[in-house]
Amino acid sequence: MGISGTIFEKLLMTFGVAMVPVLELRGAIPLGVAAGLPPAVACGVAILGNLLPVPLIMLLIRRLFDWLRGTSFFGPKIEWLERRAHLKGRLVRKYRLAGLVILVGIPLPGTGAWTGALVAALLDIRMRHAIPAILLGLIIAGAITTVVTMGLVQLF
Repeated sequence: MGISGTIFEKLLMTFGVAMVPVLELRGAIPLGVAAGLPPAVACGVAILGNLLPVPLIMLLIRRLFDWLRGTSFFGPKIEWLERRAHLKGRLVRKYRLAGLVILVGIPLPGTGAWTGALVAALLDIRMRHAIPAILLGLIIAGAITTVVTMGLVQLF
């Protein structure tokens, strides 16, 4: 597919990268802009792509963790991941939904929609409250990432 392609391919690439854990919209927005999408379009598509897995994560993560915890290979990794989520969840536990917005809204590694959904699920925050908070955090992170991306484009 490459950087050159149809507008649909560029939108699909940006959307798909935004769904990938760790990369999320922090990787999708610069990639979309580099592919030639307008910054606002890249940001919007990345937000939608990053939000798509959130309900699935919140619905299925506990069941998946319970199932994997019983294996000798994944058990310790699940324990580590839960400890990490609980450490990240201190901010959320203290400030609830505002903390969830902040956790998702800071566009750094280890934050984002995937971590926010995991923390919300482990802290038993209802989906109807968590998803709007995560969406607001994604809008904030998307705006920050877009501004930084455009600043870097101006430099180079």
